[in-house]
Amino acid sequence: MQTAFKHSYKDTLRENLSLAVYNTGYEKCRSGYTWGPAVRDHYLIHYVISGKGTLSSGGAIYPVMRGDLFFIKPASIVSYSADRDEPWEYCWVGFNGTEADRLVGLTDFAKGVPVIHYTNHDHLKRLLLNIYNSHGNNPSNEMKMSGFLYLFLSELVSSNELHAAGQYSSERSYLEKAMRFIQRNYCEMISVDGIAEFAGISRSHLYRVFMKNTGMSPNEYLSAYRINKACGLLRNSGLKINEIASSVGFQDQLYFSRVFKKMKGVSPSGYLKQFQRETKETQ
Repeated sequence: MQTAFKHSYKDTLRENLSLAVYNTGYEKCRSGYTWGPAVRDHYLIHYVISGKGTLSSGGAIYPVMRGDLFFIKPASIVSYSADRDEPWEYCWVGFNGTEADRLVGLTDFAKGVPVIHYTNHDHLKRLLLNIYNSHGNNPSNEMKMSGFLYLFLSELVSSNELHAAGQYSSERSYLEKAMRFIQRNYCEMISVDGIAEFAGISRSHLYRVFMKNTGMSPNEYLSAYRINKACGLLRNSGLKINEIASSVGFQDQLYFSRVFKKMKGVSPSGYLKQFQRETKETQ
C-alpha cells in the first residue's frame, strides 16, 4: 500500500525569489512504483529512508538505497523506480530560485553524479522533515520552509570535502565574485568589462566561466537578475514602469520592456495584471 504526504507551493512568482520551496513530502512507495521518464522545471532532491530503487538519468542507471540522496536538475529527462521486493521510503524537497543553481553548485552534486551517500542518516532526515513540518501558505510558513531549506543545503555543502576545507576552485571563486558584483551593482550602469575586472579575469575567461556554470553569458545573467528584481518591484512597490526600469539599471524603458517580455513571456504591465489576478483568486 502506498502512503504519501505531499505539499506543493509552486506558482509563477516563486521563480523570482532567491530560494523557495516548490514542494515537499514523504512517501512509502508500493512495489515497483515508477515516475517518468519526464522532466521537472525545478530542482528536486530525494532522501531514501529505507528500501531501495533505481534512478535513470543521462543515459545511465544508478542503484539507490537507504542513506542515499538522488538529485534531479530542471529540464533533465529522468525516471526512477522503487524496488519490487524492497520498495523505498523517502522524503524530498523541490525548490528553485535565483540562487538555487549557485547553491547546488557548492554540493557534491556539482561533480556530475546524481546520487550521493550520506552517513549521518537521522540528521539529514530530520532536516528534510523540518521543511515538511513547516508547510503552509502564510508568509511565515514560506520563510520557515526557505530557512530550513538553506540549513539542509548548508549540510550538503559542508559534506562536500572540497568546500568543507574552504578550498574553492579558482573557477568557482571567479564566478562568485562576479555574481556578488552584479548583486550589489545591478542598478548602476555596469558593464561586462567592469564585472570581469572586479573578478580579476579577462572578459573571455568570464564568459567561459558563466557559460559552463550557469548556461548564460555574463550579460544574460545580468539581464535576468535585473528582470527578476523588476518583478519584485512590480509586485510590491507601486512604482511606475519607467521608475522600475531605472531602478534596476535600464535607462531606456522601451528596451526594458523588450527584455522583460523576452524573458517572462509578457510585458511588465501584463505581468502586473497577472499578479493582481492571481492575488485576487487566492483571497
